[in-house]
Amino acid sequence: MNAAAPRRTPSLPGNGLMGQASSRFRTMDERVRPSLRLLPLSLCIAMALPAHATDDQEDWGLCPIEDVVPPFADAPPATAAGLPGIRIQQPTDIEGDALDASETQESIFSGNVALNRGDQFLGTDKLTYNSETGNYVAEGSVRYQDSGMRIVAESAEGNQDADSHTIHDLRYQLTQRRGNGGADRIELNGARGALVGSTYSTCPPSQRAWELRARRIDVDTDEGMAVARGATLRIGKVPVLHMPWFMFPVDDRRRTGLLYPSVSMSGRNGFDWKQPIYLNLAPNYDATLIPRIMTERGATLGGEFRWLYPDGRGQVSGNWMPDDALPRNEPSRYLNDLAGNPIPGATLPDKNRGQFVLSSLHGFGPTWHSRANLGWVSDTHYLEDFSSSSLGVSSYFLQSTAGLYGRGQYWDAEFSATHTQLADYTLTEGNLPYNRLPRAALNWAQPFGRWFQAGLSAEAVRFDHEVFDAGSRLDIKPFISMPLEGASWFLTPKVAWRYTTYQLDDGLAATLGDNSPSRSLPIYSLDAGLFFDRHTEIQGDAYLHTLEPRIYYLNVPYRDQSGLPAFDTNPMTFSWGQLFRDNRYTGADRQTDANQLTVALTSRLISEDDGRERLTASLGQIQYFDESRVTTQGEIPVPRGKSAWVADIGVSPGDRWSINAAYQWDPKLRGQDLASLRARYLFGDNGVVNLGYRYRRNTAYPVSGEKDLLEQADFSFLYPVTSNWSVVGRYYYSILDKKELETIAGVQWESCCLAVRLIGRRYVRNRTGDLNNSLMLEFELKGLGSAGQDTERVLRRGILGYERDDLYLVPPSQAIRGNVDPSPDPSL
Repeated sequence: MNAAAPRRTPSLPGNGLMGQASSRFRTMDERVRPSLRLLPLSLCIAMALPAHATDDQEDWGLCPIEDVVPPFADAPPATAAGLPGIRIQQPTDIEGDALDASETQESIFSGNVALNRGDQFLGTDKLTYNSETGNYVAEGSVRYQDSGMRIVAESAEGNQDADSHTIHDLRYQLTQRRGNGGADRIELNGARGALVGSTYSTCPPSQRAWELRARRIDVDTDEGMAVARGATLRIGKVPVLHMPWFMFPVDDRRRTGLLYPSVSMSGRNGFDWKQPIYLNLAPNYDATLIPRIMTERGATLGGEFRWLYPDGRGQVSGNWMPDDALPRNEPSRYLNDLAGNPIPGATLPDKNRGQFVLSSLHGFGPTWHSRANLGWVSDTHYLEDFSSSSLGVSSYFLQSTAGLYGRGQYWDAEFSATHTQLADYTLTEGNLPYNRLPRAALNWAQPFGRWFQAGLSAEAVRFDHEVFDAGSRLDIKPFISMPLEGASWFLTPKVAWRYTTYQLDDGLAATLGDNSPSRSLPIYSLDAGLFFDRHTEIQGDAYLHTLEPRIYYLNVPYRDQSGLPAFDTNPMTFSWGQLFRDNRYTGADRQTDANQLTVALTSRLISEDDGRERLTASLGQIQYFDESRVTTQGEIPVPRGKSAWVADIGVSPGDRWSINAAYQWDPKLRGQDLASLRARYLFGDNGVVNLGYRYRRNTAYPVSGEKDLLEQADFSFLYPVTSNWSVVGRYYYSILDKKELETIAGVQWESCCLAVRLIGRRYVRNRTGDLNNSLMLEFELKGLGSAGQDTERVLRRGILGYERDDLYLVPPSQAIRGNVDPSPDPSL
């Protein structure tokens, strides 16, 4: 979409007769309007040539400081006082060396003629205007400037009354964004105009890497459309694209038409072409159709519908493929399991494959709103077959949620429903989580008196499942705490009571021996900490050094919970945060018993120059005074003694280095439970190198028989070889599985206004570990658009810091394990 200001028609107030001028005059007069009427015409250049919406996202650091049209020494600074919505109310000042007003109503302004209104300036050597006929002529060094552009031209002429104008032989430069060019002639007749022999580029003249030329462009500002004839795109001096005729918008009004296509090539899809078609249906809703051709697989039709109204918004999208050749090309993957054995009743999902997604939001005032996120796929292979990353491989179900949500000063509540759909052909319906149809929840916490805080967490939910018997659960957890704190300490004793009761279906009740089991128990905790700090110097740099000891005592009596179902409860991954929680399980089906004390220590070095945290180190451990006997399926009781040591460290020795590490060492096993490292180094203004390592021991090893859960290494980089050339790469490897997960290798060349990227990529495309090969080539004309596949999306996901704005994002964990069996059977 092009974003351009509407054509401006200034109005100048009359101010009496204009008398004989001296050697230098300054006046305002109704007769002097014409030259300002032609100013908006120059903007047709910017409007009639490509969109500039991407300018703010481009990197122009390689561009030399070069003015195609240098600033005018006699022009005042362009300010916001004359922006289009304001300048129409501004008066016009006229200055010149001489004025000759004859009896024939013809006025001749000569000698450094300058017209100013708001941010607009027009200068010329000579201006002739006939107030009777409305004709005018501006000759010699015609110069125009406003807050968005500068123009120089040989001459201008036209008729004020007929609103017709012509500018000859001009050059222009956009000042609020990149862009420059010229035209042999510009013609304007009311709202319609034409550019003859026009050019446009974001490159400076000394580095003209690309340029767009058009023999003629006709512009209609009332309709907001333009028609270009004989348009040619040149890379250097070589024409690479010629368009005899095409129509496009010249302002930000939405219109039906074609959007930029997406083109790619891969071993799985072959030549892949997407052509979005935008449909402007109404001011507050629109649609996009996305036909797609894959030479190795067939054709698909996708679509998206969006809507917006004062109280909400939403969008619905989908994709339909009537006949997919991929299952016929690889039938064994659809008909056999991972071991190669035939799957009873399995069929090839080659007909009518598709996906549906709905997202909507509606507000009911400042407190309540409704939200829905729904998804559906036609078969369990769909996400794997239509995803281009390992994230699609690692997702084994789709979750749809709709609900009503509220939030106040001291509370939040929801009433929702959740449904899951299997999306992994290696699993069965029995592996799916329970549906929540429906769920009601309330959280409330409020100061009570001077010293206390009271609160409540409550949940009522009905569980449902395609395979297993289910039931309903009510969980209530009121608490009262006494948060005390000072400048260097805090102390928070807390007492809670948890009551959970069920109403089970007959089948599950028969298995567990009770149709209405319940659990009731108190929870006592004490959280306390101190803050010590001192000023210190290291190699001449001043730091604030802190020491922050903390203890957390938790006491929960044991209750036999073997007669309770396990609808949505799993043990949490042991980490630093779990040292200070009152339950090691998600969900309410299990409440751990505990008599334990956490001892932890954190130390920081904070630079006194810039306030940045240069070093943070934390170490903590839980002392279990009693064995924790509450377990779920596959767990063993937590024995009396000490937990694994949990250590976290973050180091930033300079602005370019960043190192973060986590380590857990179990004294009982005399081995590590977890080890992770993430290091980053920045090169210059754009380069980055990332090194990552992750290892986690399988805590269910005694039951599962697998000692290790995952071990992965990840190396990625963007290395600038020169100011124009750089190389990119990534190697992501599973040491445990001895499998390559993703490899990226590429080279990119970038100049001031042109970039070319060639990327080769191999990545896991299914759960058997098969790799897909793809080659991506993209040409980016900065400020105009790009041709080829969107390589930036792949590189930003694979190389953390490829864009400097992404430096502090944490990449998602991508452990791809096809033999994990998250069975939700509540009786186990």
